[in-house]
Amino acid sequence: MALSNLGTIGTTPVVRNNLTLTTSDPTDVFQFQIGSTKNINLTVTDISVGDPELLLFRDNGNGFFDSGDQAVDLSTRSFNRDESINNLENAGTYFAQVIRGAASSGTISYDFTVSATTPNSTSDFSNLLPKEVELGNLSADVNQFGSVGDFDTADVYQFSLGSFEGVNITLSGLTSDADIRLIQDFNNNRIVDANEVVASSTRGGTASDVISNITSSGNYFLQVNQFSGNTSFNLAFDHFTTIFA
Repeated sequence: MALSNLGTIGTTPVVRNNLTLTTSDPTDVFQFQIGSTKNINLTVTDISVGDPELLLFRDNGNGFFDSGDQAVDLSTRSFNRDESINNLENAGTYFAQVIRGAASSGTISYDFTVSATTPNSTSDFSNLLPKEVELGNLSADVNQFGSVGDFDTADVYQFSLGSFEGVNITLSGLTSDADIRLIQDFNNNRIVDANEVVASSTRGGTASDVISNITSSGNYFLQVNQFSGNTSFNLAFDHFTTIFA
């Protein structure tokens, strides 16, 4: 088992690229700290083959990764789909574990990223971009249903628009406050960098959030982010045709 101590994590993502899991070394562990209550954001992306799993533990106070640590959350999507965890957690020491799934064969390569963003913020969304829900090219209206809360503070939807296509996006059906943000990841690093935010809607309370008249072709990520409380939601992508290529 390889263990890396990443120190105190903040808004700036900490990235480890081109890591590997093998039959003889099937587990990587990343130790880190947060100094106050934060949204912990974890991703495992660019998975070559196989089926890695991502788990989050809180240290039991002894400073070592062992069976006494508290399991906080896990992500076990099938095959080589991105894994992600977004949780609201108190100050302390945490361990992120990436393990080689039982159904895997051969060597798995992957990228690991962690950040800690500010809760109850309209400007400090999760800055990581896992492909949690892949909608593909939008050629018709699409409706999605989901939820965000303390144990899932952000959901990410990936889609594309072709030439002469546009979309309006509406987040509705809220019982607590959530917001939306649209991103184009121009450098494909799966991190929200400066000048990559296309639009956002951060209306207060349970009011619906709307992003309108997106008409540029390309690849997009739509984030739904918890502001406060726990809520289910309806997310509508209303497709339309345009005169713009």
